[in-house]
Amino acid sequence: MSPRLLWTDWTIALGFLREGRVQSLMITVGVAVGVAVIVFITALIQGLQANIIERTLGTQSHIRLLAPDEINRVLPAAPGTVQLLQEDKRAQRLRSINNWQQLLDTLDRLPQLRAVSPVVSGPAFARRGDAVVSVALTGIDLARYQRIIPLSRYLVDGRLRLGADEALIGSVLAEDLGLRVGMKLRLETGEQQSSVVNVAGIFQLGVRELDARYVYLGLKQAQPLLDLPGGVTVIDLTVAEIFAAERIAERVGRLTGLKAESWIQTNAQLMNALSAQSLSTNMIIVFVAISVAFGIASVLSVSVVQRTREIGILRATGATRPQILRVFLIQGALYGLFGAVPGCAAGYLLVWVFNTYGPGLFQVPIPAMLVVPALLLATLTGVLAAAVPARRAARLDPVVAIRYV
Repeated sequence: MSPRLLWTDWTIALGFLREGRVQSLMITVGVAVGVAVIVFITALIQGLQANIIERTLGTQSHIRLLAPDEINRVLPAAPGTVQLLQEDKRAQRLRSINNWQQLLDTLDRLPQLRAVSPVVSGPAFARRGDAVVSVALTGIDLARYQRIIPLSRYLVDGRLRLGADEALIGSVLAEDLGLRVGMKLRLETGEQQSSVVNVAGIFQLGVRELDARYVYLGLKQAQPLLDLPGGVTVIDLTVAEIFAAERIAERVGRLTGLKAESWIQTNAQLMNALSAQSLSTNMIIVFVAISVAFGIASVLSVSVVQRTREIGILRATGATRPQILRVFLIQGALYGLFGAVPGCAAGYLLVWVFNTYGPGLFQVPIPAMLVVPALLLATLTGVLAAAVPARRAARLDPVVAIRYV
């Protein structure tokens, strides 16, 4: 197709649009409203999902590596005998991951992982005077753990420091035991181990259960308290692509021989909620696109009827059926494109109004990448909506069309 012929098609299509200014304006406004709804709803759902994920994953790792479960070893039956076996699952004791230092070196080199942190954790009792509270004792390498959970962001009092005989405790635990920064706390484990620590800082993760139970110690201080000198019970990992955590966990599990649990596996209900939100967003986009398509198709159908005589004259003067088809397809594309531009602007304006004057529960990001898909979707919708009217216009007999009144 020559550029000159294509330019002619564009000129005719623009001429038709200018002749029906009122119709063109109305359908353009309709497309703009549809695109604005798509942009705003998409941005809103993305912002809501990002907020939920940040609140959920802000206090946990993306992947946890643990030692494989211990299983019972059954001795084979003696030759010529029948063995009847009733097996109970073996109770899992607190134990260390074998060769965890070497595993850290291997995991640090994997490009899919952003952070790797060894952790030793187990149950303990926190005692102050006559008050005793059950806590989750967690020994960490603070520099590494900060890349998993940024404790500095959640610190509400004291200093982020885990020196010898120092601990970080949750705000609810501090309130329950009447503790302040600088006061002492006794930690006792079931292995008859105990230690008196100074409260170096108080954090607030925003989850009451965690703020009421978590006590952070240095890794080397927590290991003997849990009767695991030199050992770790968990290796926490974070990944760049959080929704690929399940696939990466399977790969890391095969590589290390450890049991790998991703956040997707441990937060199945959250994933169901996110999937439902994404599905609802896609359904809204589809229904809005369908309504926009019907509007464009209706206007072009009326345009074909109104311009039957002009189409007949074009055919009589040498315009081919494919050329008439292209003229109306171009009209549909222009309706979509001209409506999408102000629609995108209106969508971003709605996002700004929500962020500025909304309830303030969370901020909706304004992703620039939404513009291109919105323009493409509106233009493609216009072309598809114009297909039937364009085909009808191309099939008009020129003699009959010229006689049309």
